[in-house]
Amino acid sequence: MEQGFDAIIVGAGPAGCACGYKLAQAGLQTLVVERGKFAGAKNMWGGAFYGPELLKLFPNFCEEAPFERYVTRQRISFLTDEDCLSLEFTTPKFSQPSHNGFIILRSKFDRWLADKVQEAGAIVAAGLGADDLLWNENRVAGIKAGGDELPASVVVACDGVNSVLAQKAGLREEFSPEDIKQGVKEIIEFPRETIEQRFNLTGDEGMSWAFVGSCTEGLPGGGFIYTNKDSLSIGVVAQLNALAERKIQANDLLEEFKTHPEVAKVIKGGKLVEYSGHLIPVSGINMMPKLYSDGFLVAGDAAAMVLGTGLILEGANFAIASGIAAAQTIIRAKQEDDFSEESLSYYKRLLEDSFVLKDLKTFKKAPHFLENPHIYNLYPDLACDLAQRIFISDGQPRGTTWNLFKRSLEDKASLWQIVPDLIRGKGAI
Repeated sequence: MEQGFDAIIVGAGPAGCACGYKLAQAGLQTLVVERGKFAGAKNMWGGAFYGPELLKLFPNFCEEAPFERYVTRQRISFLTDEDCLSLEFTTPKFSQPSHNGFIILRSKFDRWLADKVQEAGAIVAAGLGADDLLWNENRVAGIKAGGDELPASVVVACDGVNSVLAQKAGLREEFSPEDIKQGVKEIIEFPRETIEQRFNLTGDEGMSWAFVGSCTEGLPGGGFIYTNKDSLSIGVVAQLNALAERKIQANDLLEEFKTHPEVAKVIKGGKLVEYSGHLIPVSGINMMPKLYSDGFLVAGDAAAMVLGTGLILEGANFAIASGIAAAQTIIRAKQEDDFSEESLSYYKRLLEDSFVLKDLKTFKKAPHFLENPHIYNLYPDLACDLAQRIFISDGQPRGTTWNLFKRSLEDKASLWQIVPDLIRGKGAI
């Protein structure tokens, strides 16, 4: 194009900002458009940001970014209606930023990230959505936004799970509800000292707490709590098609989750200050669109780059990594003055060489395995029943742990139910 940007990035989340920052650093004329009033205004996600990708971009992140706390404790709990069996992990490695999770709130974090992109030399235009793509024959040549035509050598779609631009570019079809989970979240305010007392934290220490079981009434999904500086992020995620089939609202699951005895005591006395909802792509590589075409790339949630294994749910680090790879691809294409599909296919090669596509391929069977209803009702019930038999003294002679397990199993399930699950789980997670 005679006039226009080298790159237009649609969406100022982690993927879009990572891409914009690297391009601006390389001196490319870069525009990042964001439909929200400010970066982070439309993002409900607020949890833990894992991996070293952010530190590759900003080595001094820990000193300047608005993070809430470090993840120094990982806890997972199995719930029945009344009981809770928890496993907790801590390690000195959590003191190393490259191994650590940073608990963040997107409304704060994304604004800081967008400011860094502008400082690097890119233009960030908030309150401006991409309405359509510009075309030069069969090549994407920019976007239409706010009644204007904005030409560019390449467009990067970082516009979230429902990426309209990826659809308009012909790279993806409509997703199935089986591929999507709906998340709902509340932020509940407390004095900082209350949080630290209830969760046994000091300084910048924080907890990531995941729940499986009654919190989703048997639907595929789970609950979560993250400790912020002076608030808690609490929510549930559940598979979209399962919610529709059972005619259950995700918000109703959240309200019920908050009444569980283990949860109710840690949120008691807090002040609700925010409620939000979000769609999460959870089928990973099984729902991933084509990642590139002439003048066009797809990154972050728009490319379904979210990893869910049942034990972990990560997306922000994948988004950052994909944004960096997109920028490296565009810089190379600029040097060669070639933004064709063949040139931009370098993007996929970079992702294949990184953890992004390697991890998504490794766990490609996990989404289907996690649809198993036993994970959300049978196994939490079995775990809590066994814990009761082990830890409650009723004045009767005790059995060995193995005999207690067999009794729980006789009451709750059969080996014919469990063995197939173990076999499928071995190859999935």
